[in-house]
Amino acid sequence: RKKQPRNVARARQLRRELSLPEVLLWNELRRQDEVKFRRQHSIEPYFLDFYCAKAKVCVEVDGNAHDT
Repeated sequence: RKKQPRNVARARQLRRELSLPEVLLWNELRRQDEVKFRRQHSIEPYFLDFYCAKAKVCVEVDGNAHDT
């Protein structure tokens, strides 16, 4: 099995561990037909909660993770 870069593995982990506000927002964002968002998109050294490449828009959901 090929070893994944650290940021890919971390992004996958973060997608599995979305907070409740992130889950609720993701459920709404994924229903949009006009734009497509990605969850936990890596832009070194950060992970954006949600990112739309076409519109070049990122969305960060405030929460406890930002306090540490």
